[in-house]
Amino acid sequence: MIQAIGLTSTPRGDLPPLVDDATFEARPGQVTGLLGDSAPATTTLLRLMLELEPGRGVTLFDGSPLHRHPHPARQAGALLGDVPGHPGRTARSHLRMLAAATGVPAVRAEQALEAVGLTGVADHRLGALSLGMDRRLGLATALLGEPRALLLDDPARDLSPRDTAWLHGLLKSYAARGGTVVVTGTDPQAMTRLADRIVTLDHGRITADQPADEFARTRLRPYVAVQSPHAQRLAALLADDGAEVATSSGNRIAVYGTTSARIGETAYRNGILLHRLAEETADTGPTAPLARADGRQHPARDAVPPAGPARPFRYELRRFSGVRTPWLIATASLLASVVCTLALLHAGHHAPLRLVTGWPHLLPLPPAALGAGLLGALAYGQEFRYPALTPTRTPARRQLRLLTAKLTVSAAAALLLAATAAALGAAIYLFAQGPHPLPPAADTAAQAAGWAALAVGCAWAGLLAAAVFRTTALGMAAVLAVPLLVAPALGSAHPADEPVRQSLALSLAALLCAYLAMVLRRRDG
Repeated sequence: MIQAIGLTSTPRGDLPPLVDDATFEARPGQVTGLLGDSAPATTTLLRLMLELEPGRGVTLFDGSPLHRHPHPARQAGALLGDVPGHPGRTARSHLRMLAAATGVPAVRAEQALEAVGLTGVADHRLGALSLGMDRRLGLATALLGEPRALLLDDPARDLSPRDTAWLHGLLKSYAARGGTVVVTGTDPQAMTRLADRIVTLDHGRITADQPADEFARTRLRPYVAVQSPHAQRLAALLADDGAEVATSSGNRIAVYGTTSARIGETAYRNGILLHRLAEETADTGPTAPLARADGRQHPARDAVPPAGPARPFRYELRRFSGVRTPWLIATASLLASVVCTLALLHAGHHAPLRLVTGWPHLLPLPPAALGAGLLGALAYGQEFRYPALTPTRTPARRQLRLLTAKLTVSAAAALLLAATAAALGAAIYLFAQGPHPLPPAADTAAQAAGWAALAVGCAWAGLLAAAVFRTTALGMAAVLAVPLLVAPALGSAHPADEPVRQSLALSLAALLCAYLAMVLRRRDG
């Protein structure tokens, strides 16, 4: 059972609220349609119900607000628009990643794909899916947590008749098994075919709440659509017979109060050619607004931010490895490191650390450290560019558990990248110079620790900056700012030098403070 009580959106400027004092119920075993005069109003109402829009009022899911349930995704599944996600990720990888975020077993991804008929294209990438497949995948994400209710924003929009028929069958079957379905739309006839009960909104206020058959009887007026090269002559003849004629264009008329058979007979007797003759229905417009159901007032409240993933480490590993971009960055970084090492040898440089790390003086950082910084920046940058944790394309909440997972995974990736680059550089160095020029073991351990700290520090700087500034580009800019702006003020740029360690630690501390300040400000707001 879903109970929406007094939902009112926050007005924008001098404009009235898109949703004003909406109160209704959606019962299990039924498809409830929210029919609005504009798509923004119904979308806003759905977002208010899901606590994704600031405003007044409350929506109870089985007696409690959504954020009070321990597993919101198992209480309500939602689809608002197209599927948000990285276009290079496969459908199966996308659902497995969301399964980790939802806290359900990975096998639910396969079950959801089977339920929407996408098993055969599970390995297709999101960017290659057609509109119908994309909508099916959206329904799979909504069904992933096996929710008790589905809330869908105009799910049949722009679909073909075959896809629309499939969608209607799926939703009716879900409701028949005891689920609660809420769908929005602006087409009265389409809503009548799908919904069991229709809640009508006009200028943000509920004007009717009635069964679909009653809605069709009171709101959908039958008429006959006629198309003829002599439409105006036929209109005059029908008006003389007492029919009500409305002209939509030069050769099209809509005739009320008669039947297609009588119109055909009139046209035949008068020698009028007909191109089209079809019985249809038209919406007669909204009725008087309903009174408020409970009379209560609800204090203003902010929208509850979407919670982070239930299994953040599993989610982050699947997010990281599910697309080709991190692998391409790592490969390019290693190739660049090898090329730089060979170039340094060819130029006659003999400094072991710069040869092993492939760090020419022209570069602000070694290629592997730059790659680690870019991987860190992508960890949060892709959350904002291709958000997938909520159906509203809202990026993942800045949650400490999710931050810890991202810091851990990015550090592991940076260490692996740095170790591989160093191993390749050392192999090239030993092949060219032999074992004798190697530094003492104590110096080697210190330099290795400095090299690892540089790679991890760059990854974390990129990650925290991308989380604060909400973009990968600014995350990478923060990484480059360390050697180009901060380190020159403290000393030379060298991974084993104290100045660069101090500048990197200073940058990380500043970014972490900015991140925590944003988290606390959002919680206090």
